[in-house]
Amino acid sequence: MTDHSPGVRQGTPRKAAVAAWIGSALEYYDFFIYGSAAALIFSDVFFDTSDPATATLQSLATFGVAYAARPVGAFILGHVGDRFGRKKIMVFTLILMGVSTFLIGCLPTRDQIGGLAPALLVVLRILQGLSAAGEQASANSMTLEHAPANRRGYYTSFTLNGTQFGQILATLVFIPVAALPEDQLLSWGWRVPFWLSVAVAIAGYVIRRRVEETPAFTQSVAEGTVARMPLSLLFRDHWTSVLRVVCAALIATVSTIFTVWALNYATSDEIGLDRATMLWVSSAANAIALIAIPLWARLSDRIGRKPVFLVGAIGSPIMIFAYLAAINSGNYPLIFLVGMITLGVVYSASNGIWPSLYGEMFTTGVRLSGMAIGTQIGFAVAGFAVASAAGIVSPEGWLGLQGWVGVGIFTAVLCAISAIAVASARETYQIPTEDLGRAPVTASVA
Repeated sequence: MTDHSPGVRQGTPRKAAVAAWIGSALEYYDFFIYGSAAALIFSDVFFDTSDPATATLQSLATFGVAYAARPVGAFILGHVGDRFGRKKIMVFTLILMGVSTFLIGCLPTRDQIGGLAPALLVVLRILQGLSAAGEQASANSMTLEHAPANRRGYYTSFTLNGTQFGQILATLVFIPVAALPEDQLLSWGWRVPFWLSVAVAIAGYVIRRRVEETPAFTQSVAEGTVARMPLSLLFRDHWTSVLRVVCAALIATVSTIFTVWALNYATSDEIGLDRATMLWVSSAANAIALIAIPLWARLSDRIGRKPVFLVGAIGSPIMIFAYLAAINSGNYPLIFLVGMITLGVVYSASNGIWPSLYGEMFTTGVRLSGMAIGTQIGFAVAGFAVASAAGIVSPEGWLGLQGWVGVGIFTAVLCAISAIAVASARETYQIPTEDLGRAPVTASVA
């Protein structure tokens, strides 16, 4: 297949992909250290520990607050990105994430200022969510629009590969922190990973300010075809694609259940597994994902996006059952093996190719906003899935479900919705870049 992308320049795809990788790694280091802290520490620092179960539920709920803020950020940043360019959003989101994360590390505790402490925590978590809302969509749009048409899957996978590396980095930073004595961990130890975000913000700004705007967007500016109100165009002509992305993005529930809820569950008094060891499980799984994601993406450039995505959407809920069962067995080698297969291999099939799959559903004029709004609404559900899972394992249960089996069923239902959305979508991997998001032309019958 030849490259039909308008104005693609030699060497630019690689530069854009590297900028997306590095920026996403730095951005999601900030975002994911919050998840580890919420699962392991914040219930003791910011909430009333007289009722440990409620404190844990509240702590995990603050993790989901960012996902509730992300759709709002998607509307705002999606409009700006499609109106004024992808580069501006990529720089802005990193600065906002770095500052808000650093300030979380500076917060006084509940013992020091009472109920104001969790309130300030929620505000800063919301700012993290607003930043994350524009990060992946802008980076994905940047790489997709720079990439040769026959390698869009591979180049856009760099964004998610960077996200996985950011998660590894966040987990590795928390491993020595989690090993500190309890008094040091709860007083100052947990703050160190958040303070390191200053370096994140500086490095991100230097890297992303140098990346060039995409040829597709530059051409739209030159031709005067950039919409003044991209959101109006999006919901007039592409609302079905937005809805499809919302449903498909529910696959992210697998990640949040694995990395946050399962970590909290495994280290709870009921199961009693070692904190540092469980963090190593997450790191090992994400290390495998660094290899699996580009391989799945390359495969999608050969056989299509849909079959690769469906491998992850169908296989992941099966593996989540196996992973939760392994945790309940207390067998560490089994937990490592199943965890690496679940998150590192199977889930990576969907995770690695959704940037190209979703981005190819939209035209240049609404691509960033379409991806941002669709994914962030779906991700919001995935974020609050952590709190829902905590409710399921409570003595009262949730919607008739109870225990870790109920969490597995809950995850499987959301994955099924994702699989149906993608199975019914149009295959896009062989469509020229300039024709993406447009209705297929059918030959008239004489």
